[in-house]
Amino acid sequence: MAFKPCQGKTACRDDGEHCLVCGRSLEEIAWLRDLMDQLASMAIAYEYDNVEQFAGYIANKLPKMVAYRLAQAEQLAPSLKENAHVDRQQ
Repeated sequence: MAFKPCQGKTACRDDGEHCLVCGRSLEEIAWLRDLMDQLASMAIAYEYDNVEQFAGYIANKLPKMVAYRLAQAEQLAPSLKENAHVDRQQ
């Protein structure tokens, strides 16, 4: 499944389960908003004056981290990929 970015809160229309504009589940949207809030809070707490570099670091590292974890999951057990979202709920 490909990620489709949000078009903004004013564009968002939902059916109670999914956004009718981007197609993502409301759970997925809330999870991402929570992660973004945590990253913003971290930048503020540590008083980063180079937020663009912080964001760039995350953007650079994330694809590598995902690729590594997917490779590990392929080696360990294919079902781990299906259950990856469970980590968030614990």
